[in-house]
Amino acid sequence: MASQAKKRCMWKFVAVLVVVVLFFTISFIIGWAARRCQKNSNAAFTSTLHNLLSEIKSENIRNFLRNFTKLPHLSGTEQNLRLARQMQAQWKEFGLDSAELVHYDVLLSYPNTSNPNYISIIDGNGTEIFNTTLSEPIPEGYENVEDIVPPYNAFSAQGEPEGELVYVNYARIEDFIKLKRDLKVNCTGKIAIARYGKIFRGNKVKNAMDAGAIGLILFSDPADYCAPGVDVYPKGWNLPGGGAQRGNVLNLNGAGDPLTPGYPAKEYTYRCAADKGAGLPKIPVHPIGYDDAVQLLRNIGGLESSSDWKGSLNVSYNIGPGFKDNSTNKVRMHIYTNNNVTRIYNVIGKIRGAVEPDRYIILGGHRDSWVFGGIDPTSGAAVLHEVARSAGTLVKKGWRPRRTIIFASWDAEEFGLLGSTEWAEENAKLLQERGVAYVNADSAVEGNYTLRVDCTPLFYNLVYDLAKKIASPDNGYKDKTLYDSWFQKDPWTKYNPSVPKINKLGSGSDFEAYFQRLGLASGRTRYTKNSKTDKYSNYPVYHSVYETFELVEKFYDPTFNQHRAVAQMRAGWVYELADRPVLPFNAIDYAKALKSYVEEISNVAKEKQIDVSFDSLFSAVDNFTEAATEFHQRLSKLDTNNPIALRIMNDQMMYLERAFVDPLGLPGRPFYRHIIYAPSSYNKYAGISFPGIYDALFEIESEHDQQKALNEVRRQISVATFAVQAAGETLREVA
Repeated sequence: MASQAKKRCMWKFVAVLVVVVLFFTISFIIGWAARRCQKNSNAAFTSTLHNLLSEIKSENIRNFLRNFTKLPHLSGTEQNLRLARQMQAQWKEFGLDSAELVHYDVLLSYPNTSNPNYISIIDGNGTEIFNTTLSEPIPEGYENVEDIVPPYNAFSAQGEPEGELVYVNYARIEDFIKLKRDLKVNCTGKIAIARYGKIFRGNKVKNAMDAGAIGLILFSDPADYCAPGVDVYPKGWNLPGGGAQRGNVLNLNGAGDPLTPGYPAKEYTYRCAADKGAGLPKIPVHPIGYDDAVQLLRNIGGLESSSDWKGSLNVSYNIGPGFKDNSTNKVRMHIYTNNNVTRIYNVIGKIRGAVEPDRYIILGGHRDSWVFGGIDPTSGAAVLHEVARSAGTLVKKGWRPRRTIIFASWDAEEFGLLGSTEWAEENAKLLQERGVAYVNADSAVEGNYTLRVDCTPLFYNLVYDLAKKIASPDNGYKDKTLYDSWFQKDPWTKYNPSVPKINKLGSGSDFEAYFQRLGLASGRTRYTKNSKTDKYSNYPVYHSVYETFELVEKFYDPTFNQHRAVAQMRAGWVYELADRPVLPFNAIDYAKALKSYVEEISNVAKEKQIDVSFDSLFSAVDNFTEAATEFHQRLSKLDTNNPIALRIMNDQMMYLERAFVDPLGLPGRPFYRHIIYAPSSYNKYAGISFPGIYDALFEIESEHDQQKALNEVRRQISVATFAVQAAGETLREVA
């Protein structure tokens, strides 16, 4: 019996030993297989990225740009609809799963074809003794093209105001303060003339209205729209004297369609009265060329302006009001622009995700242009088309992204970002739950010096790593990466001199609703000018008839290799977000950015000698930094084979940008809801950090009740403190 018991005990020991050995063997095999699978997965990811970037061809982008710019494609016109249908059909041919037209009925604005807009000088009897030109001289090769809209400012109020002329420089707030406070010039009842540049034209109009002006004339001064030593188009890329900048003059502040602010402009939507629409100006506004501007400016009397108010025209830039030598001549505006509800069409294409189809990466850019749109937007539309073709080619070969990719060709961007905003409003609930990121695809070039990137700090690492995988297209950088040329030409000297500069997101393009209102992590990239030496505004022929295919091919990017590099950046950006198991976001970079922003805004308060404490905000940033650091420590140990754990941490990253969104919005700007970033209240194009605090500090000088103004600064600091603290909490380990 003892012997049998001993044998049974031995067999039990052997059985246990076998089980233990089998367990460790199986565990080893599973671990080895997982590591091998991970290695194979990484190799497949890298290979697919290489294939996608290699598929993008410069010649295709050139051909798309040539095709898209043969005719004008203004929003609301038949030609723009034809282009939308062409893109829709081709996206399906390229291999996208679907491509649909999505329409909205929005307020657009056009010149009266039978009663054109112009400016005149009238004598004491009301007789017109000078009239501005009605249209731009048409460039060679386009003489027989129809439907070229003349220069105008969309949504200008109608009217024929007449009065004395006052030169107001760039029509910035500081310019009007100087006129009133220092020069004792009253703009009430006057017609203002301002040069384009420095700030968004809609802000110029608001400032002129606030100053009491009854009309505003805008012109492009050669000092701002001509590069030294360069001929005017077609011999060079400078703006000719007869060229004028079109553009809308709304102050929407993110509202979308002026008649349906906050809601999609569908058939069922309630619309307010046409004259009560959001952001509509109350005074007539009109753009002219600098040849016509000379005729107005040379006759102005009054004080001669200071040197910083002078452009490069052969006039004295007198301020006025009125004309020289006690002349009874005045200026009369003739503005008959009509606003009409018009149907617009977005093109929405999709590649369904294989693993997480309910997670969306959006690549979107607008299609509509003022005339031919050689640079804005069609250089970007051609790039978007080539990225869609390249992605579709991979789909045909069997690839499918982990997450869903949405391609969007937006309509009516030039009329206030309407197509993109209406789609964001219609899909807001879906996007708040499922939207991972938005990558903008507006103009691919605005210069040819170096890369420019604007994005959330969550994308800094992603953008830098991606730029290191793309060859530089710049002369003198053979065998160098895009990162190399970008870093050498534009280091981030003020923030981190060891990396290239990245800008804050402002507005002026279609990412606005996705970033500023919905809180999707967003970014944009394009080629730009040398900001250190090139002092002209934007690019010289901006929004004129001279934005042609030939302009781009001859002067900006003859090889289209810079277009290709931008296409590769945008495609790679989307691919990384759509196909990496772990989202390539970095919250630690956000923490560093927040710290620099608080230091910056607190220094502004010190310079203005405003007695407020930022201690609570600094403390919140410290807490956020701690949470971000701990989060990435956990992320480095994440078992990516555990789908639940992976989804949890990805969601924490995806929703982080959303955590900075305040549903109440910024003061006076309810559709700008991001507490960390917003367009400046005084220049829509410029991005500022902690906008609520910044605006409160800016306005404290003009507020009569200083205690009330000081309390508003403190309130905004508390709002920002809460936002940062709450955002940090979303990164804590899930209970």
